[in-house]
Amino acid sequence: MQPKRIALLAQKAADDKKGEEPVILDISKLTSIAHYFLIVHGNSDRHVKTIAHHIMDTMKEKKVSLWHNEGLENGRWIVLDYASVIIHVFYRETREFYNLERLWGEAARL
Repeated sequence: MQPKRIALLAQKAADDKKGEEPVILDISKLTSIAHYFLIVHGNSDRHVKTIAHHIMDTMKEKKVSLWHNEGLENGRWIVLDYASVIIHVFYRETREFYNLERLWGEAARL
């Protein structure tokens, strides 16, 4: 599956679980670590975990392999690495603190 389709599929999965303020950043011209970031947040630890697990389940159904994940235990910042797409599911305050959108401000938004 193409990276853009993976990013859009992940965004839809996050939307299914009421993920807030999803942003897809095209970072392909800025770094070689991935093509896209999806950044989204939830309003509680449980909400963050629910969003992340639904994204993982959706990707698994579509046969998109998860390479690595971090943060599933605490639900403050969960990173799901699908190689060409890296998904950041934040707790609201954690997202505001790290402000990845500003850090990657040169990236085009989808």
